Amino acid sequence: MIKQIAIDLGTTNVIVGIPKKGIVLNEPTVVALEASNGKVVAIGEEAKRMLGRTPDSIVANHPLKDGVIANYRITETMLRYYINKVSGNIRIFKPDVMVSIPAGITSTERRAVVDAITQAGAKNAYLVKEPIAAALGAGIPINTPSGNMIIDIGGGTTEVAVIALGDIVASSSVRVGGNKIDEAIASHVRKKYNLVIGEQTSEEIKIRIGTVMPLPKEQSMEVSGCNTITGLPESVIVTSSDVMTSVKEEVASILNAVKSVLQKTPPELASDVMDKGIIMTGGSSQLRNFDALMSKVTGVPCQVAEDPQLCVAKGTLIAVENLDAFKRSVLWNSR
Repeated sequence: MIKQIAIDLGTTNVIVGIPKKGIVLNEPTVVALEASNGKVVAIGEEAKRMLGRTPDSIVANHPLKDGVIANYRITETMLRYYINKVSGNIRIFKPDVMVSIPAGITSTERRAVVDAITQAGAKNAYLVKEPIAAALGAGIPINTPSGNMIIDIGGGTTEVAVIALGDIVASSSVRVGGNKIDEAIASHVRKKYNLVIGEQTSEEIKIRIGTVMPLPKEQSMEVSGCNTITGLPESVIVTSSDVMTSVKEEVASILNAVKSVLQKTPPELASDVMDKGIIMTGGSSQLRNFDALMSKVTGVPCQVAEDPQLCVAKGTLIAVENLDAFKRSVLWNSR
């Protein structure tokens, strides 16, 4: 009898919430298929464990890229699987489903999300912009005339927005996020150490020793991969300063997006942002010293929200529970 479902359809993770129960599912956005006929072999955590380890007969991939649907059929199959998992295969009612989407996506990309949700078994499809959902999840009162600034650094995109009166006043969306940071780390390790590492290894480096500013005490970890010259397995020691060097370009793109939004912000709201500071959400906002670097570059106090990875999912859940209160913030009703 579940009537409403909230889904944070992220590039790296799908997080599902249900009113009164909270977050009930958090799985990687990965689907494994049989190469010959496209039949689904595994979805979520099980499929992620197969990344970089599959034989030729199985293909494990991400159906979303840079925050938008890259493979419609697989995304629809994945959404149906998750909706059935949380609400049961036999249902009297089709649920209303609210999904968070990047603020900068095109109308065609938006339509694809609505169609995928409807085909996956939703009665009505509602969309909420990620910065608004992130702000709600971080506990920011978005319906007031006072301005609030949010930076959501997800897997595929970084959303920067100033919100007032329940909607976005100034925003910027760049297709740089956790995945691009992982790729930059892998590329740097390949150039410096002649070592090819997988995406799961580069993500582990980012989480364990990643930083955007020098640390008081250098951190390091041993990573294993394949030597590009000999072709044999090898291990090397990677340091936190390696990570800092490798992610410079990606961090610069995010900082430029933040600066452009601050420049577009009306003076009254800019004054509110200066008083309240900037809130950072999303998994990659947890990179060490990111908030300190943001404060240093913009001159505005900055802090990371509590449970940054779950902010968008929590906000989407709040929006679906209080549809009337957030009508202005919700993009689409497919009825």
